[in-house]
Amino acid sequence: MSEPVNKGGSRRPMPLDADQDDRRLHSVGDWFKAVRDRVISRPGFQRWAAGFPVVRWKARRGAGHLFDLCAGFVYSQVLLAAVRLRLCTVLAEGPISVPALARRLDLTPEATARLLNATTVLHLTEPRSRGRYGLGEWGAALLGNPSIGAMVEHHTLLYADLADPVALLRGEGGPTALSRYWAYVQTEKPTDIPEDAVAEYSHLMAASQALIADDILAAFPPAGVRHWLDLGGGEGLFARAVATRAPHTRVTLFDLPAVARRAETALRAAGMADRVTAVGGDFLSDSLPDGADVVSLVRVIHDHDDAEALAILKAARRAVTADGRVLIAEPMAGTRGAETVGGAYFGFYLLAMGRGRARTPGELHDMLVHAGFTDIRIVRPRRVLLACLLTARPGPIAGVS
Repeated sequence: MSEPVNKGGSRRPMPLDADQDDRRLHSVGDWFKAVRDRVISRPGFQRWAAGFPVVRWKARRGAGHLFDLCAGFVYSQVLLAAVRLRLCTVLAEGPISVPALARRLDLTPEATARLLNATTVLHLTEPRSRGRYGLGEWGAALLGNPSIGAMVEHHTLLYADLADPVALLRGEGGPTALSRYWAYVQTEKPTDIPEDAVAEYSHLMAASQALIADDILAAFPPAGVRHWLDLGGGEGLFARAVATRAPHTRVTLFDLPAVARRAETALRAAGMADRVTAVGGDFLSDSLPDGADVVSLVRVIHDHDDAEALAILKAARRAVTADGRVLIAEPMAGTRGAETVGGAYFGFYLLAMGRGRARTPGELHDMLVHAGFTDIRIVRPRRVLLACLLTARPGPIAGVS
């Protein structure tokens, strides 16, 4: 490889290498942040800030945030203990003393008191009169959202994969627990996956879809839609929500054959088999049902790498009617108010899973344009922490392969 040529024409290496150039301060903002970092990293400044009234509140908040970053794993394990012991379910029956609760949980009174100390500062429980304990604010919310408990249990797989995060980043740890859990990730022919291999994750998807279905349909009402096609719809909870809100809409669910069979069973059990049709196939290789006014992709695109994600969007473009719309609903990177979800949580979850990434609305916009869509709009639902929405209309079909 040739070296850069100096002004005089010699072949001596330039004094500034690429790494040094990377570290240069190229803007006023770079300079300001470099000064800030040097000042804050000094122990003397931290001691001064902790005692100076004007900035003391910010220093204390920053120290608390830094501690939470260090201790977050412990908080998660406290939550896991509460879920596995069904603590919130027991407390929902009414306030209870520590000895009585210990008997219900099959713990010693000392262990029960330790658990309650932890869950109380995390607002899952709270003290009541006469030395008893009851539900706290977040414990009541946890009890009202059973799907959160399912996710807490599921996260034990993610924690195992994150035991050595550096090895995970370098790809040195071999197959991960999450890649084995999501059976379709590692197989060359997903349509051949047996039903027992998709049962666990299909159940998890159905539980977690309950959290977002109402938010999505409140932001994007299905009224007036003739045919709604839900790609990767799992066991059909979201499709059923569409059919319930729009009784005159024909709804089709498309997922892998093993998943579609589970959806058919769930639809029959819910009395909705005549309203929602489940179709099995692979949206990366099989033709999709066409003629849909709306094609929805709920937490689908971020599960795939760029080439596959683009192929799915092109397939959706072919399936939607000329005046229809495609709807993408998933956590998106850079969403104000939910930055940690896309940037941290899904960044590492999808890495452990083995494919996919959280994309910004701008990145998804560019992919939609490439796939043949136009009139792309972002829609903010009530809770951006769970999902953000993009809608788009089909553009000219020419150029879409």
